[in-house]
Amino acid sequence: MGTYQGRALEALGDPTRRAIFERLGRGPCSVGVLASELPVSRPAVSQHLKVLKQAGLVVDQAVGTKRVYRIDPKGVDGLRGYFQQFWTDAMAAFQQAVEEET
Repeated sequence: MGTYQGRALEALGDPTRRAIFERLGRGPCSVGVLASELPVSRPAVSQHLKVLKQAGLVVDQAVGTKRVYRIDPKGVDGLRGYFQQFWTDAMAAFQQAVEEET
């Protein structure tokens, strides 16, 4: 597994970060709005967003005095590629096992 996908999977291993990521999947959002929807403080949300950003899963943009976060399609595509390869390898191994039994 590449480092990029490893960081992304590790970031999503935390339930709060996963909840933030899933919320951003419904649309861009500011830290304040995210904090109002989750049982964590604004500083905690900011720390989780920092980890998600470093993992390449979210990007932010200044809008007035706020920072608005959204899902980074490149990060999601990297995860999709990882799982696609994982599934392809697993199916090839399964096919080989079945062929060896027959």
